[in-house]
Amino acid sequence: MAFPAEDWRVLNPENALIYETTKGRIIVELAAEMAPGHVARVKMLAREGFYNGLSFHRVVSDFMAQGGDPKGDGTGGSDQPDLRGEFNFRRGAASNFVRAVDRGGATIGWMGTIPVTSQTDLLMERTSDKKVAAWGNHCLGVASMARGSDENSANSQFFLMRAAYPTLDRRYTIWGRAVVGTDVIRAFKVGEPVVDPDKMISVRVLADVPETDRPTVMVQRTDGPSFQTKLKATLEQRGAAFSNCDLAPEGRIVR
Repeated sequence: MAFPAEDWRVLNPENALIYETTKGRIIVELAAEMAPGHVARVKMLAREGFYNGLSFHRVVSDFMAQGGDPKGDGTGGSDQPDLRGEFNFRRGAASNFVRAVDRGGATIGWMGTIPVTSQTDLLMERTSDKKVAAWGNHCLGVASMARGSDENSANSQFFLMRAAYPTLDRRYTIWGRAVVGTDVIRAFKVGEPVVDPDKMISVRVLADVPETDRPTVMVQRTDGPSFQTKLKATLEQRGAAFSNCDLAPEGRIVR
């Protein structure tokens, strides 16, 4: 398969996690611009080997798969301090945002692979920082941080979306999205708690994998002609019901 530059980009290995699980491989692109504190945390824990061997202890069929708890029961975390919520972020004109449609005073689109809703660009001229409020959307494959009742209680536990769940938006911090392995996420054994759960064999920053073993991943550009053709067709089909969860950029392992 050819990967023309106008349609595809190479996934930055420093900005990705690779999960080897009992059901297969997942590769998550990280969203550092949206949630820098959470991205730094999951990368640090991955580099410490914290997640290796931990289970997906809570998996709900048409919802999400939760893991990252050393106790395996939803009550544990790392020895690091809890994180402040990063439910919203500021988007400027230089942000890598690709618009899908404007609706109800908001703009729906993507930043990289992450589905995002934002205030419109028109408001940028009215703000002191020339930016507008934006937030990620919990679509299939999105990686988000679990927390307790305190908004600032996220630590090490996270969840991977098995379906769209918009009621989580602006309440939980999105820090990435699976570009490879959404089928793996949906294949995890279900339960609350899970009996004999699936596990993370290893979790590494992709850049830390030796070059001879490191997969090269191509990711579809949302601003490329191929994706834009799909977007146009989906908008025509879905009309007012369109959501940026209806369409996701593809990821392909090429080596």
